[in-house]
Formats: sequence, C-alpha cells, structure tokens
Amino acid sequence: MSVTSATLLARLRDSHDQDAWNRLNDLYGPLIRSWALRLGVRGSDADDLMQDVLTVVVRRFPDFVHPDRPGAFRGWLRAIAANCARDAWRAKRVAPKAPGGTDFGSYLARLEDPADDLSREWDREHDVYVTRRLLERIKVDFEDKTWELFQQFVLDGKPAEQVAAACGTSPNAVYIAKSRVLARLREEAGGLLG
Repeated sequence: MSVTSATLLARLRDSHDQDAWNRLNDLYGPLIRSWALRLGVRGSDADDLMQDVLTVVVRRFPDFVHPDRPGAFRGWLRAIAANCARDAWRAKRVAPKAPGGTDFGSYLARLEDPADDLSREWDREHDVYVTRRLLERIKVDFEDKTWELFQQFVLDGKPAEQVAAACGTSPNAVYIAKSRVLARLREEAGGLLG
C-alpha cells in the first residue's frame, strides 16, 4: 500500500506534510492548467493562473472546513479558480476568451453558480479526472490479477462471468477484486470526489 492515505485532505491539515502538498500539486495542477487553456489562457499565463489558484488553496486551506457533503472541496476549489481567473482578467494579466463568445465575467459567474450547467460540467470533469489520477496512483497497491479483473469488469464494462472465464477464475473473485479496488479508491479519495 502506498505511504499516503488517511486522506489527502486530512494530511493537508499539517502544513509541514510536504508529501501531501506535493500530491495536491501533482493531482490538481494539470487539471487547473487544462481548465485555464480551455478558457483561452495560453502558455506562461496558464501556468501563472495555475500557480495563483494553488497558492490561494495553500494559504486558505487552514480555513477550509469540510462540511461532509459530497463535492464540498471540489466546489471550494472551483470558486477559488474562478476568483483567481477573475482577478487576473481584471488586472489585465490575462485576456482569455470565454467559450461560446460570451463575456468572460458572465462566464465566470456561471462557473461559480452550482446550479448552472457549466458548473456541473466542471464538477463532472473534475471527478473523472481525479478518479483517473487516483486509480493510476493506487494501481501499484494490487496484484496484477486483481487489477486486471477490476479493469475488465469496472473500467471496460465486461460482464463478471465473461471476465472470470477469460481470466480463469470465478465471478465471485471478480466481485471481490471490484470491492477491494473501490474500497481503496474511496479511502484515497476521501473528500475529494462528489
């Protein structure tokens, strides 16, 4: 099992846990940068915006209280990202173009509104991205056969009986592999996913 867990959010409470902060940067940096690129923020401006967001997260994390409701951290991060983008836009450090030709300020307001389709899309993308990254991270915690059963059954969507026959095992072993990997994923994701 990897050295991390408890949950990343719990570990971030310790401002001296450099591994946890590195994991946060590794996990969220590329997601935030890709979001900036989609907004039309390019090159070093996208890197600067990513760093602005992560800097605010680090600075404000001690004040973050997780209300034990799904998506709380994701929503908090989305609001910080939108505010940092707005600040950079107002300071004329970036001149992004809002998707669909709308004005950028309206676009960011929509992003901050949890009921807006744009905000829900950001949440879906976040969850898919974070799930993929966490699955990559925990894969090393499992024997190859367990991972293969999980991948074919859960990720590839094949029926348990078909996976069992192809791998020379029982359908019950497929269900057990699924259960073990998902339990580990929930442990690793603690509070990050909706």
